[in-house]
Amino acid sequence: MVEFVNDIFQYQFLQNAFIAGLLVSIACGIVGTYIVAKRLVFLSGGITHSSFGGIGIAYYLGLNPILGAFVFSVLSAMGIEFFADKTKMREDSAIGILWALGTAIGVIFVSMTPGYAPNLMSFLFGGLLGVTKVDLAVMLALDVVLLLLFIFGLRTILYIAFDKEFAISQNAAVKLVNYMMIILISVTIVMCIRVVGIILLIALLTIPVVTANIFYKDFKCIMVASIVLGFVGMLVGLYISFEVNLPSGAAIILAQSVIWLGCKGVEFLKKVKRS
Repeated sequence: MVEFVNDIFQYQFLQNAFIAGLLVSIACGIVGTYIVAKRLVFLSGGITHSSFGGIGIAYYLGLNPILGAFVFSVLSAMGIEFFADKTKMREDSAIGILWALGTAIGVIFVSMTPGYAPNLMSFLFGGLLGVTKVDLAVMLALDVVLLLLFIFGLRTILYIAFDKEFAISQNAAVKLVNYMMIILISVTIVMCIRVVGIILLIALLTIPVVTANIFYKDFKCIMVASIVLGFVGMLVGLYISFEVNLPSGAAIILAQSVIWLGCKGVEFLKKVKRS
């Protein structure tokens, strides 16, 4: 471990991965707490997998895949919110349709792309060690927006999220806030694709939050604890990936899962002692 820490200061790609792990942990801790508390995990999964459609189209057109994922994620999220709000379609049905449609579109356009798409695996399963300075700048910008929003607007966000009917009766900007949050969830998802990939991303948004919820019940405490737990899992996963030569995304989720199991074990032992 000491050698690994020394390598972080020696190699630029490890420094980028370390900083990315911190920035992603902040974003996932904030947004993930909101997702889990509001029970939007399935929605997040739908947005995540539909983003593959944007990646496939971007590959086919020779554009930046992350840009394609961003556009497709935001459109899918707004589409889900629109169908759920304006039509009689159930939200889970809209999510399921856009989930499958986005994935199918991605597969079709990737198969139509001439040659071989060498970086496709990193978008599916993550590649933390391949994070660039441009990626870090985008992550930092998103973190700043999220921190400012939740520091100064947390009361309003929670008020609308958990008492929607009363908020409507008080003429609160419910639709505006809902669309804003769904867009921020989409942007966070796209930002995290580089780290753990589309397949494993939903775990990164939920496992640290669920782990923090073992010890805390207050929204703010869960948010802060999930950021810390997420970063610890990132570091452990990065270390495993670097030392054992495993995919970084899978190693990070494995580390997060072990931390969750350990915390559940501690909770179980406390209950046994009390009884």
